[in-house]
Amino acid sequence: MRNIKLIIEYDGKKFGGWQKQPQKLNIQGEIEKAIEEITGEKVDLIASGRTDAGVHSLGQTANFKTESKIDIEKMAFAINSKLKQSIRIIKAEEVDATFHSRYSCKGKKYRYIINNSKYGSAIYRNLEYHMPIKLDVENMKKAIKYFEGEHDFKGFKASGTSSKSSVRTIYSAKIELKEERIIIELEGNGFLYNMVRIIAGTIVDVGLGKIKPDEIPEIISSKDRTKAGKTLPPQGLYLVNVYY
Repeated sequence: MRNIKLIIEYDGKKFGGWQKQPQKLNIQGEIEKAIEEITGEKVDLIASGRTDAGVHSLGQTANFKTESKIDIEKMAFAINSKLKQSIRIIKAEEVDATFHSRYSCKGKKYRYIINNSKYGSAIYRNLEYHMPIKLDVENMKKAIKYFEGEHDFKGFKASGTSSKSSVRTIYSAKIELKEERIIIELEGNGFLYNMVRIIAGTIVDVGLGKIKPDEIPEIISSKDRTKAGKTLPPQGLYLVNVYY
């Protein structure tokens, strides 16, 4: 039995998220169907974690077990030939039998993109969040640094989170301004349901002057969801990398 690890890129616009669910187009189900077509086997595709409806990936990781003899060099090409163009396997490799995309994961990097131009973009409207009001990027840069380190992020998770603990460690939190796009990047050992989108919403409130940068530690320590910003829409969010 071979254990195959996949690195997957996808445009989440038309999908109801990663996870298989009845009567909703989903990424996991589409890839499993493609694998079955080329191997003749029903497989269980295990991801590093779920992404929600509308969320994109530049580097989702998943693995599956197979008896197939398909050459690993041809695996990605074969699966891609059966997939919608909005999903691409960008790498396939054979790994140790003990590798598990979820349980072996050591950390992830997420990116949130805000278009801060006056009118937004017709071309990229499904790949970023548009905020027409000019944001104070320097204050946003100050505020984002308070999220680094180990914290209880109870106030930055959506209801329905199944995780027993809301304590997470953010290794790196930064903001970059590229022309009129504000790019938020968070790297950590794990993220709660909607955590990145809520942090991004809180940082936008800082940029709007609703929250001062030095108020962030108090908001985190309060563990009160009502004190943090709104949950920003999914189209600006990208899973960039999964670390092992």
